[in-house]
Amino acid sequence: MTDRIYVTGMGIITGLGIGKEATLQALQQKRPAIGQLKYLQTIHNDLPAAEAPMSNEEMFDFLGIERSEIYTRTALMGRIALKEALLEAKLDHFCKKRIAFISGTTVGGMDQSEKYYRDFLANNEKNAYIEAHDCGATTELIAKEFSGVFDMTTTISTACSSAENAIIFGANLIKTGRADIVVAGGSECLSKFHFNGFHSLMILDKQLCRPFDKTRAGLNLGEGAAFLVIESEKSMRERSVAPIALLAGYGNACDAYHQTASSPNGEGAFLAMQEALKMSGLSASDIDYINAHGTGTENNDLTEGIAIMRIFGDNIPAVSSTKSFTGHTTSAAGSVESIAAILALQHNFVPLNLNFSKKIDELSFVPATDGNPKREMRHTLCNSFGFGGNDSACIFSKVE
Repeated sequence: MTDRIYVTGMGIITGLGIGKEATLQALQQKRPAIGQLKYLQTIHNDLPAAEAPMSNEEMFDFLGIERSEIYTRTALMGRIALKEALLEAKLDHFCKKRIAFISGTTVGGMDQSEKYYRDFLANNEKNAYIEAHDCGATTELIAKEFSGVFDMTTTISTACSSAENAIIFGANLIKTGRADIVVAGGSECLSKFHFNGFHSLMILDKQLCRPFDKTRAGLNLGEGAAFLVIESEKSMRERSVAPIALLAGYGNACDAYHQTASSPNGEGAFLAMQEALKMSGLSASDIDYINAHGTGTENNDLTEGIAIMRIFGDNIPAVSSTKSFTGHTTSAAGSVESIAAILALQHNFVPLNLNFSKKIDELSFVPATDGNPKREMRHTLCNSFGFGGNDSACIFSKVE
């Protein structure tokens, strides 16, 4: 087993903007990104969502990629986030370290597959997009510019916990000595598949989502990509890079209660948070902020709230869902929200839970509507839950 694991780089793109600074400003200035669709062509344009602030063509130009190349929106966003993370971690040049790249996605290249589906049936002009459809192909496209940098490249697909599970898998690679550095996170674009799938479950809200509110009526979809560079303390010191945060602990559990619903007592969420606390050596009272999964659905917010009450009892820290800013970025949510939690640590503020008005009767707490922390932020917990009850939690701690 190796020593402690630190975050040394972060990159992100969501509806809030491109990069960490844009994300930080939007969170601090209470500027959500959820609104009317601009880029995705769907009959569900009456449903609010949060899109990344660039068309595919603009992202091609931003990245310096020829528009004739085969790239999906998921891959383009992932490339943008990956470049920022590598640059901050000083990995934009040759490094004599074993580096792994782990990306989470579920939709993959679906946005182009559904766009050209009828063409696939009629002729062979767009068949190249078939090869860009699957999740693994998306990861390869994101990493393509950095050929030779990564000793290992792989994909995690566990629905909405994918990106957080990528971080956990990466940490385990480092702890077991299989990698010195891991770039982990996820990328997911909006698609018709998204809207039709979630709409069929009747969990999309036609208004702005209201996580942890009694009147909650569902989620708003979002898209984005985010990656964290994590590495061993030994690697960090040998490379003379500064730590951003400590990955103090993490946990994953699957309650397998239902294909899409959480168990009534939040067992999977409870076990994941419990495991993360145990690994970190922290007590529940040490946690200053919880970035909740908080989808705004009737089932999630109640069961996650119950799980939080089981862990924290009468001393529940500030809780908020930044999905009220970014929408639900599905497979990218775990890394998007981990970065939000780390920014909160770095800048000592609580990201707000927007649109809250009425307390959920069964819960003993209300979400954060005040950005001022009760004490200096030192430890944050980030929850990310997937269909089937695949639930994960990560604890990030401040580095002096």
